[in-house]
Amino acid sequence: MKIAVDGMGGDNAPFSTVKGAVDAIKELEVEIILTGDSEELEKELLKYEYDKSRIQVVHTSQKIENEDKPVKAIRAKKDSSMVVAMQLVKDKKADAVVSAGNTGALLAGGLFVIGRIRGIDRPALCVCLPTKKGFSIMLDAGANADCKPLNIRQFALMGSIYSSKVMNVEKPVVKIVNVGSEEGKGNELTKQSSELLKSEKGIIFGGNIEARDIPSGQADVIVCDGFTGNVVLKLIEGVAGFLMSNLKDVFMSSLKSKIAALLVKKDLSDMKKRLDYSEYGGAPLIGVDGALIKAHGSSDSNAFKNAIRQAAGYAKANVVGDISDSMVSLENE
Repeated sequence: MKIAVDGMGGDNAPFSTVKGAVDAIKELEVEIILTGDSEELEKELLKYEYDKSRIQVVHTSQKIENEDKPVKAIRAKKDSSMVVAMQLVKDKKADAVVSAGNTGALLAGGLFVIGRIRGIDRPALCVCLPTKKGFSIMLDAGANADCKPLNIRQFALMGSIYSSKVMNVEKPVVKIVNVGSEEGKGNELTKQSSELLKSEKGIIFGGNIEARDIPSGQADVIVCDGFTGNVVLKLIEGVAGFLMSNLKDVFMSSLKSKIAALLVKKDLSDMKKRLDYSEYGGAPLIGVDGALIKAHGSSDSNAFKNAIRQAAGYAKANVVGDISDSMVSLENE
């Protein structure tokens, strides 16, 4: 399994990308192709002992910055670390690509470099959310601010396949984010989408879900437009950070609370790990014709290692092939 890693993408690159790659080959049966400035990447690699046959550096002369306009950057910077990494997947020289770079550029590159799966109108970002029952996935988490009912239907189909193949959920239940759980609630998009999902044979549709009920694990697959999904995601991230910060303040406020903190230290550590985005790696852009994982811009080496793990699992599960087969079946109906 070969994973292309955008070595210059992210706030902490190339330190985090290189260390993440080194840690990944020690834990996973993968080979890494690091794209970027070879001088910088090799300088970082010198800090570690690793199997040099399993990490390859491909030199690129350009880098896509966070300030760059996405489509223009993809078209103008063809020798950037991001574009070259995606081209490796397009050319079947790598099985998956991971980047923490400019999100808009990565989404544009997914469309213009790798390309969409035939029949998919709009690919979607899929995020993993911790819940009371384990984990749920949500899509779209920000790739498409405005959507049509057809897009929501395709998100549901793709999400069900991902949940089944990667999350190992036997019969994933799909719900759509809405302002109420009752049937008939919502705007025109949610109402029309619900009608489509009711008659979709390829999924198990469970109706509406309010944002407050997402953490309870009532749905395995949560679908919505990218605007709604991104707001939900950012709120969950913010609340998680707020809770952990306040817990720390409470436990450090007195000698008695410090003693209590020692008694529940392991439990608090487990809770923090469960809420930490770096443990989940990144978000796959589902619907493009290859395994593309968008890691968080502030990813550390642990997040990159887990993003590589996620990319390998995505490629191994043949999610792209199953979605493609599903689209062919729909065309033949």
